[in-house]
Amino acid sequence: MQHAAMTPPMFTPDLPGVGGRIRARDEDFEVEEVPSYEPSGAGDHLYLWVEKRGVAPEFFARTIAQKLQVSPGAIGTAGLKDRHAVTRQWVSVPKECAPHVGRLDGDGVRVLKSGLHTNKLKPGHLRGNRFRILVRDADRTVSADAVLDRIRAQGMPNFYGPQRFGRDGSTVDLGMQCLAGRAPRRIRPFLFRFALSAVQSLLFNDYLGRRLRDGLFRTVLDGDAMAKWPAGGMFIAKDVAAEQARFDARETVTAGPMFGKKTYPTEGAAAEREAAVLSDNKLSPAAFGGFGKLVLGTRRHNLVYLDDLAAAWEPDGLRLSFTLPAGSYATVLLREVMKTDVADDAASPDDGGEDEQ
Repeated sequence: MQHAAMTPPMFTPDLPGVGGRIRARDEDFEVEEVPSYEPSGAGDHLYLWVEKRGVAPEFFARTIAQKLQVSPGAIGTAGLKDRHAVTRQWVSVPKECAPHVGRLDGDGVRVLKSGLHTNKLKPGHLRGNRFRILVRDADRTVSADAVLDRIRAQGMPNFYGPQRFGRDGSTVDLGMQCLAGRAPRRIRPFLFRFALSAVQSLLFNDYLGRRLRDGLFRTVLDGDAMAKWPAGGMFIAKDVAAEQARFDARETVTAGPMFGKKTYPTEGAAAEREAAVLSDNKLSPAAFGGFGKLVLGTRRHNLVYLDDLAAAWEPDGLRLSFTLPAGSYATVLLREVMKTDVADDAASPDDGGEDEQ
């Protein structure tokens, strides 16, 4: 079932798009992890800088475990990466696997370098992802400059991309069943967790879409949750004029709800808007209880700044390059530039970053 928040409002609806298509070939879509740290050179875990193409993210760790003959739980990754792409990321394995690393090369996987480190790699151990994307058959009579300039100046709405929700919203529908206590009897733990977070993601898109439509994308509201940019602590906006000035100076950003039982609470007008999102979706805060750590709730930046956003025409189309924080979606930018709904890899659980809870 389609949900309106799966296709949120455009940030640049007044500007033309270049059209075109993406992922005609795996090499048209490159994603490279920006790690939180490099391997130190000593420790019990072997870090492998791995390039893959055409490998489904949900099978990636399992495939490595099988080839190295260790349990899937011994494999560590910082984030899931797209299937229809060329991706490079760190993977950690027990250091005892070092003599067998050569087994990994083949079937779309190549190990490019390695190094030892003290801890296993875990989800979220990355700063972001660097993208190089070719939009083939783009309209050369249309300039993308105005779209890119607006996003450079004002930031990009940090919506979740369509692949977050499953084909035709199937993952969201499953998540709603799980929230209501009607989960299928034999659902896999991974899918159960992913379905619940898909609902959180949909509600965030709904919330942020309302701010955009109401002209509040870059407006600090009384009681808003504010987060330091690019990373740091969270606090409530009480002196709106002062916080608006800090926001405009890119010292802070507003932060929207990933609803859960421990979501950092807003106040005043901001809290009223968030309560309306829940009630309009026939949910209450109590709906997120009883799931342990799966839906604790958090805050997500309402916008992200793309400091290295660049575009250049090539013989085959328009090449975009940019870096996004972990958990942000390249397809959101592509939709603004192309002005088409980019539901290109809807079965993939991620777009190059690790999702938040």
